[in-house]
Amino acid sequence: MRYLVSVIHDRADLATPDEDAAIDVFNDRLQADGHWVFAGGLASPGTATVIDNRGGEEMVTDGPFLESKEYLAGFWIIEAADLDVALKLAAEGSKACNRKVEVRPFL
Repeated sequence: MRYLVSVIHDRADLATPDEDAAIDVFNDRLQADGHWVFAGGLASPGTATVIDNRGGEEMVTDGPFLESKEYLAGFWIIEAADLDVALKLAAEGSKACNRKVEVRPFL
């Protein structure tokens, strides 16, 4: 089963060199153990653009969808046998990136 592991951040700073190195080690382990599907870091919320085309007229707004102290800073998409494995991997990812993470299964 596939899971989205979202990295939640609450500061404007980027990962430190030590955090980057720990993330690289974690990514390598995910790949070696067959859990890796895809991962990526995201630019700050201030770079976001929201598009709403539900009402027949496209509406484009600069900035994030929500104003919040916490935001999505990156993610992993992993393959895991079950939720217990996904949670264990997410805990390791949280430690590696020094951020909170959220785990959600794909439908």
